[in-house]
Amino acid sequence: MNSLPIDVLLPALRQALASRHEAVLEAPPGAGKTTRVPLALLDEPWLAGQRIIMLEPRRLAARAAAERLASQLGEAVGETVGYRIRLDSKVGPRTRIEVVTEGILARRLQDDPALEGVGLVIFDEFHERSLDADLALALCLNGRSMLRGEDSGEPALKVLLMSATLEGEKLAALLDDAPVLRSEGRMFPVEQRWGAPYQPGEWLEPRVVQTVLQALADEQGSLLVFLPGQAEIRRVNEQLAEALAGRSEILLCPLHGELDLSAQRAAIEPAPAGTRKVVLATNIAETSLTIDGVRVVVDAGLARVPRFDPGSGMTRLDTQRISRASATQRAGRAGRLQPGSCYRLWSQHQHEQLAAYAAAEILQADLAGLALQLARWGVTPAELAWLDPPPAAAYAQAVDLLTRLGALDERGVLTRHGQAMAELPAHPRIAHLLLRGQALGLGALACDLAALLGERDILRGAGADLHSRLALLCGASKATRGAQGGVQRARQLARQFHGYLKRSPVSTPVADPDHPRWLGALLAFAYPDRVAQQRRAGGGEYRLANGRAALFAEADALMKHEWLVLADLGSRQGQREERIYLAADLDPLLFETVLAEQVSVHEELDWDEREGVLRAERQRKVGELVLEREPLTGLDEAARSRALLGLVRRKGLALLPWTPELRQWQARVALLRTLDLTAKGASQWPDVSDAALLASLEDWLQPYLGKVKRLSHFANLDLPGLLKNLLPWPLPQRLDELAPRSLQVPSGSRIGLDYSEQPPVLAVRLQELFGLADTPRIAGGRQVVKLHLLSPARRPVQVTQDLGNFWRSTYSEVKKDLKGRYPKHYWPDDPLIAEPTARAKPRK
Repeated sequence: MNSLPIDVLLPALRQALASRHEAVLEAPPGAGKTTRVPLALLDEPWLAGQRIIMLEPRRLAARAAAERLASQLGEAVGETVGYRIRLDSKVGPRTRIEVVTEGILARRLQDDPALEGVGLVIFDEFHERSLDADLALALCLNGRSMLRGEDSGEPALKVLLMSATLEGEKLAALLDDAPVLRSEGRMFPVEQRWGAPYQPGEWLEPRVVQTVLQALADEQGSLLVFLPGQAEIRRVNEQLAEALAGRSEILLCPLHGELDLSAQRAAIEPAPAGTRKVVLATNIAETSLTIDGVRVVVDAGLARVPRFDPGSGMTRLDTQRISRASATQRAGRAGRLQPGSCYRLWSQHQHEQLAAYAAAEILQADLAGLALQLARWGVTPAELAWLDPPPAAAYAQAVDLLTRLGALDERGVLTRHGQAMAELPAHPRIAHLLLRGQALGLGALACDLAALLGERDILRGAGADLHSRLALLCGASKATRGAQGGVQRARQLARQFHGYLKRSPVSTPVADPDHPRWLGALLAFAYPDRVAQQRRAGGGEYRLANGRAALFAEADALMKHEWLVLADLGSRQGQREERIYLAADLDPLLFETVLAEQVSVHEELDWDEREGVLRAERQRKVGELVLEREPLTGLDEAARSRALLGLVRRKGLALLPWTPELRQWQARVALLRTLDLTAKGASQWPDVSDAALLASLEDWLQPYLGKVKRLSHFANLDLPGLLKNLLPWPLPQRLDELAPRSLQVPSGSRIGLDYSEQPPVLAVRLQELFGLADTPRIAGGRQVVKLHLLSPARRPVQVTQDLGNFWRSTYSEVKKDLKGRYPKHYWPDDPLIAEPTARAKPRK
């Protein structure tokens, strides 16, 4: 075999794993990690009689890695080297290296926590930090500590994490300070070519097409073009086909996860002699793949990443800038077999601003599947070792969904139904759909629907009705050429689900299994939160059971139905509302039978805003949607009071008859409470803030609501009396002493204090304070007031809390101004010995 950069590191790796049970291997793209390491460790003494499991993030990479490893041994896949992926596997009795996708290992661990007969687990391309990889690693480490420890008598299970770009020290710490081995240098150098700065909102496709045409003119060999998704691949393919018309030596080859494996394989095979390939790929080609003949990479620098929205409970695809680690991986595809070039559609300055690594999927994903697997394992997240633990809020939301689906009981313990769900290789929603459908004798329909939901829409742009997709899958209608691949994959997945359901019994078969209404019922099992009711007959707007709203972007045949279940919805760039993309109609009569578990009964007491009277009714609801209403009669006083208090809490205390004087009373009490808390850390004064009053309505307001029958009756409440009852004796008297409503000033006038500001404000004409040396104080001298000094026309001329300093430093300037504007008034040179007056001049 040809020499690869990783070869010089293999002796050190062997030594590390001989002395330790964990290691971290970091090596650049093209170094040969995937194709060299498993074979180099196969004959190690500590692995005698045991197998290696190597994880790959994608099906295409897993199969390609197994084929390359087998070819190096001169064998067919399924002998020494095999693979297991969704819908396909090739493993024989002599297989010692199994290449699997990450979800396969997580499910295998549930059946065999000790991984008996396995001596080494290799997590390849771990930098991608998929949710399945993080879960598999956590379960692997936990199972090993419990069942493969030194006291178990079993050979140790070793773990190797490797990638081109790893946070090595962080991983090493997780693995008990495992050794970190690094390989330097690629197989071949890759020249970086920077583009103009990428502008937000810029159309991607024209720049990609221009760069591809330039690279075809300037470079030799085939090209690998990284694009964020299928839509961009389709548009670039169309534009390139037009630009390259007549050039038969250029082959355009799409490559993405929705192609069947044979089509994916064709894209990575060498170009026929005399031709060049332009492979248009998503990040499926970012790692563990060698596309023969590629020596040029064109990188758009974007990826479409699934992101869970806790508010809607849905996962949507966001297009975002890739990390520097991903950019390194992509560029490395150009240097696998010969020197290459990488055209980056962004500037070097923008590159420096990219995140070093992509965020771990566990931090932004739907955690329902992870929560179900942990419940099956019998642990909480806190009991496992994580590189990044699952976020508490998202995990709690996942547990809540599993409880609604019947997978967990009220204590959070896995139910028998939950155990059956966890054994199915599907999202918990889909697993629940399959099991409930099978129990009703609708297993075939459930498998077909689950397969449709597990693939991308096979009829994009052909209306939202799932019935049309089902007809295509069942052969009742013919698939177009572009949809045939998706239809075949869905059929294969449906057959796989059929196999899993063979052990599940049919317990309560429905009488009319061929009726079309069962499609909506099955969909409601999976998405009880997305049952939707039309806002107005014939309209395109719907309200969901989770309280959110969604609409059809354009007229759709489903708009003739009042009730729907929404399978796919989301907002696109520039849209505010959720748009409906896939749905099925729902017969509301099913809420009386198979969907009865989704119905709850509530006694609602609320105020009719239009009439201003209390309405009491019993409601049958599906989430936030009301199925039926009926009036409640004989409403007791306690229930009516609770409804009134709910109204006050919703509308706020402004519903009550406040006066300015009462707000001043509230502020006076609050001031004394604050002064006590600041000085002593405790206060005899009660908390009468709006928040505290709202929290204690049952104590001070509820006993006086007997005569409130309409909204207008709130105005008749004796609110001053109610609130002042909150002050026990002798606090009312102390309130007037410590926080008086007014102060007497040297002129003899009593001036009101304004407690709505802190400190309280005394707004007084300047002349009335002549002879007063210091600023007045209240609260036993603990609180100085703020003086708003006024002109004879009661306009502010100065604000101060230090009257003595005002007389000394500022009065002379103020006097000049006031004497000019009010010459008939008295403006003495020394205000401290002058006679105060409320008139223009003192009396003689």
